[in-house]
Parts: sequence; C-alpha cells; structure tokens
Amino acid sequence: MDDRKLAALAKKNAAKSGTTSSVPKGFGKKYDKNLPDTPTDEASLKEIDRADRFFSEMKKREF
Repeated sequence: MDDRKLAALAKKNAAKSGTTSSVPKGFGKKYDKNLPDTPTDEASLKEIDRADRFFSEMKKREF
C-alpha cells in the first residue's frame, strides 16, 4: 500500500471515529429521559461512592 492510500485511509478512519470532538464519547447519554441528572455536590458523590464500594464488596461474598 503506498503512502497516499494509507494517508487517505487514516484520514477516513479518523473522520469516522469522531476523535476531533472535545466532548467525551457518551457524555450526557441517558437511556431514560425521565431520570434526573447525576448530582455534582460533594455529599451526593460520597454517598454514591460508598454505595458502589458496598455493593462491589457484597458481590465478592458468598452466602
């Protein structure tokens, strides 16, 4: 494959991937429009982190 074809293919793939976007892929994507936005205050984030750690620990245990 010569350099021109390779450069054209790279350019085509870069355009498809959307790498030029400054917004992360999937940012703000929700499956249900009725769900509230993710909270940004410190107390809510700590509570969510605590719950995530609790449930990940419970998944490791056998009952």
